[in-house]
Amino acid sequence: MTSVTKQGLGEARATKRTPTYDCARGIGTRSSGFTLLELLVVIVIIGLLAAYVGPKYFAQLGKSEVTVAKAQIESFEKALDTYRLDVGRYPTTEEGLKALLAKPPTALKWNGPYLKKDVPLDPWGHSYLYRAPGTKGDFEILSYGKDGQPGGTDDNADISN
Repeated sequence: MTSVTKQGLGEARATKRTPTYDCARGIGTRSSGFTLLELLVVIVIIGLLAAYVGPKYFAQLGKSEVTVAKAQIESFEKALDTYRLDVGRYPTTEEGLKALLAKPPTALKWNGPYLKKDVPLDPWGHSYLYRAPGTKGDFEILSYGKDGQPGGTDDNADISN
């Protein structure tokens, strides 16, 4: 039995394949890497994905600015409510949102500041407008949107509380 086993191992060694070598080119016949065509196909696929995703991404960017403006207006409303609880009234139009940071001369029970930072500009770089009384209630906080002008649609629409 041992002779058969040795003979079987010999046959296994004899059938073992070694990599071939192309002497004329100086390289092995198995080369790795990508062809130019494969790279072009990948670039085209990436371009198609960018063309599909890009417009959807930039459309969401405008919506996020509106969301930021609404969130800032909501934080002003909370600060104004706290101001009213302390002082007994909302700031006048002349006092504006600055009354949340610095004590107005007429606010005797002022216990601020009611905001941690200065009043920010809206996401488009314009100042928020404050009116007391407002058109819908005790006060109104307003951003004119991207164009900074009253009225408008889409990104240019007015945003208020």
